[in-house]
Amino acid sequence: MHIAVVGAGSLGSLLGGLLSREHDVTLVGRDPHMARVASDGLRITGVEQFHVTPAARTDLPAAADLAVVAVKSYDTAAVAEQLADCDLDSCLSVQNGMGNEATLAESLACPVLAGTCTYGARLGSPGTVAFTGRGEVVLGARDGGESGTADRVGTAFADAGVETTVASDMPARLWEKLAVNAAVNAATALARVENGALVEAPGAALAADAARETAAVARERGVALSDQRAVALTRQVVRDTAANRSSMFQDVASGRRTEIDAINGYVVRIAERPVPVNETLVRLVRTWSTRNSTR
Repeated sequence: MHIAVVGAGSLGSLLGGLLSREHDVTLVGRDPHMARVASDGLRITGVEQFHVTPAARTDLPAAADLAVVAVKSYDTAAVAEQLADCDLDSCLSVQNGMGNEATLAESLACPVLAGTCTYGARLGSPGTVAFTGRGEVVLGARDGGESGTADRVGTAFADAGVETTVASDMPARLWEKLAVNAAVNAATALARVENGALVEAPGAALAADAARETAAVARERGVALSDQRAVALTRQVVRDTAANRSSMFQDVASGRRTEIDAINGYVVRIAERPVPVNETLVRLVRTWSTRNSTR
């Protein structure tokens, strides 16, 4: 399968590197990372160590069997317009936040799949990505149900050694992911701590409150996500990824724009009841952004 990974930062590069062991992969990202991959290949360190040679470029290829979209949520609309000019058989979003799949589907004629990914990755020097934690890719039809396209993509991922589940309940899975991200990302970014700091008090209580609020909003939207499950999933993730820096922590540490509006901000925007913990986290991250975000 020819796979274009669009947004080849830390996670995109890791997924592309894993997939390139079995498939024809093109990484699409920014220089100097892409330039180094194009000239010297991609080096994966950490949990697994290997060297692969996917194609790498800063613009989109003309065609691909699958586009894996891993860009930041605030770039989704622009990328969707660009992908509309490509000849694609299918598209899979593995992004943070909510609404990315709908944005992609508005521009693309091909099937758009929803996905979640719990692999841990961190960019090193150009051409190098640290594989910081094993995880799983879960994918399926964005509105739920069975999907032949999802089955084919899931098989392709599994063939490359990527732990993959094809799910028929992706709307619920996306809300579960949102609850975990709302609980973990902003808190770790503001406190500048690894995920494991949320295992015990006081971080654990803050994360649990944010997860419960998100579960309540999910139920308002007809998704049966209990408070207990949202909190349990959050606790499991912070334990399994204790040494990892969340994506928002990495953004804040690098002075980059965050995805707060697509994560906690989404919860605040659509809630029909007060969500004070999520609202406070949004206000604090936005306060940081007005003074510190440079790109």
